[in-house]
Amino acid sequence: MSNATAGDFVRLLPWTSPDGKPCFLAGDGTGYVSRIADRIEEEQLSSADDLIDEARHMLAGRAWTPGELHLLAVELTANLADVRRVAKSRGGRLAALGHTVPDDADGEGPRLPAEAFG
Repeated sequence: MSNATAGDFVRLLPWTSPDGKPCFLAGDGTGYVSRIADRIEEEQLSSADDLIDEARHMLAGRAWTPGELHLLAVELTANLADVRRVAKSRGGRLAALGHTVPDDADGEGPRLPAEAFG
């Protein structure tokens, strides 16, 4: 039997259990743990911004060692996993609120011009 109310939802948290399993929080999104999760998500996204800047700078210099390139790949992979978790969590919360993301008529999602990719 659940004590959840109509305003409650289940949120994917931005961390995993010690054995690597996803952690979830049931609630209305306004409690203490929700605020901690919000802060950690913002830190993860900020870290991703910093790492992207670092990667661009390193790759632009074209003077990296294999070890530096390996470390960059490890850090980018870990950060990408964090950002993906944030996106899934936020998408789940939007869906719980009844929001949908419009799709293109062909079902392939939005398209960006080539210039958007630098």
